[in-house]
Amino acid sequence: MTTVEPPPPAPASSGGQRLLRRLARPGAAVVSGVLLYVSFPPRTLWWLALPGFALLAWSLHGRRARAGFGLGYLAGLGFLLPLLFWTGAEVGPGPWLGLVAIEALFIGFTGLGIAVVSRLPLWPVWAAAVWILGEAVRARVPFGGFPWGKIAFGQADSVFLPLAALGGTPVLGFAVVLCGFGLYEALRQTLAYRRTGTLPRRAMAAAAATVFVPLAVAFAALPLVDDSAEDGTATVAAVQGNVPRAGLEFNAQRRAVLDNHVRRTLQLAADVKAGKVARPDFVLWPENSSDIDPYRNADARDIIDQAARAIGVPISVGAVVTPDTGPLRNTQILWDPERGPTDTYDKRQIQPFGEFLPMRPLVRMISPGYADMVRRDFGRGTKPGVFDLAGTEVGLATCYEAAFDWAVRDTVTHGAQLISVPSNNATFDRSEMTYQQLAMSRVRAVEHSRTVIVPVTSGVSAIIQPDGTITQQTGMFTPDALVAEVPLRSSLTPATRLGTLPEGVLAAVAVAGLGWVAVHSVRNRRRSAGG
Repeated sequence: MTTVEPPPPAPASSGGQRLLRRLARPGAAVVSGVLLYVSFPPRTLWWLALPGFALLAWSLHGRRARAGFGLGYLAGLGFLLPLLFWTGAEVGPGPWLGLVAIEALFIGFTGLGIAVVSRLPLWPVWAAAVWILGEAVRARVPFGGFPWGKIAFGQADSVFLPLAALGGTPVLGFAVVLCGFGLYEALRQTLAYRRTGTLPRRAMAAAAATVFVPLAVAFAALPLVDDSAEDGTATVAAVQGNVPRAGLEFNAQRRAVLDNHVRRTLQLAADVKAGKVARPDFVLWPENSSDIDPYRNADARDIIDQAARAIGVPISVGAVVTPDTGPLRNTQILWDPERGPTDTYDKRQIQPFGEFLPMRPLVRMISPGYADMVRRDFGRGTKPGVFDLAGTEVGLATCYEAAFDWAVRDTVTHGAQLISVPSNNATFDRSEMTYQQLAMSRVRAVEHSRTVIVPVTSGVSAIIQPDGTITQQTGMFTPDALVAEVPLRSSLTPATRLGTLPEGVLAAVAVAGLGWVAVHSVRNRRRSAGG
């Protein structure tokens, strides 16, 4: 009788190796998201976005659509969980986790699209366009969109930054993503050559082009970055009054914040009189510098008048206006030292769940306390904000609006020679939020070739030149006043002239790539069915 020996048992490590292989791509997707996060301010590691996208490409290339969605979602979590941590500073982790879970869905669907087009010729081009399409959708829906975390906003120190002046944030972001995907494709072709000994010249040339062409175009766009004073200069002051320490009763804190900005402006006036600083042509106060409505509160009006008369120049005052009926208004008020309040600008892109509460009945069922915090919604303004401040046309993009391409651009197309981004970051304490927002303003400066002034209640106020460099900035939670002579400009960059056209073209490229795959898939199925 012949005895059949059983096969030897598999090595114990083989199961572990299979598990590692199964986890390799999900792990790479998460790490790619983390690298994207680390590439964002306050760090100056912008270049980490390139290996981040290369790693994302490795995890998605050749995957099925369902796997692409899951891997993209993991990358979104790795990116957005740390990036948006500050959103839970005031209300706890629930809103932060909920926001990330929803926003990561957009990156999940973007991953699906990248996986789908990854088998096309020149796939890095199609895939980078799909990423920009995903950002475009995320910037518009739901509730007006949430563009925070656009790849362009992490590139304020990047060699790619001049591309912002060429085609805005979509072109800047596209170049970074394309270069990262191209790096992966170049490495993939190199490894294939080592395995087979056959050099795929066309594929290698195409891969190299996706890396070097974005860099070459960025260097070619350098002449568009110009900080010369086309229309002369203006001396501007940005006042950061600071907020009181935590623990004050809400109404008292509102008055304390206003008093702080008045006090710091009076000190500025004294410094000007003593010859310590130059006399400004106008003064910019931040968003919410007067949460007490000066139209309804005579005391608030009187002390703002006092500050304006003391400095002797117009002040742009950030106020909350509270009409008897209807929504509140987040308003910038042009305050003349002689005539008092004159022109106004109402914030147009208001923050969901912060300045207005969508689905209020549902939110009240889930979190009554949070619904009570946002008792009355803010309304949206209807016209672009451009103030004539002592002869200088100053465009206004209030805080959250800096993240939206259109909200900054139309101040320039309506004549702004300089841009102000009045903001209130006090709610988010010492988090990275203020640095992320400051980077947006630096990108906007290059995009539209304008000086950008960022007056903030307690974060980092700054003077940004049209080339994106910061020439002055404050510390956090420190009363201060920045005074600088800055260039005024009126010419329009290609990005300003083109508006949404570059984004539309890239979105159309993405849709064409997805459509190409869909048509090809349908034809293959028909052939299979017919065969």
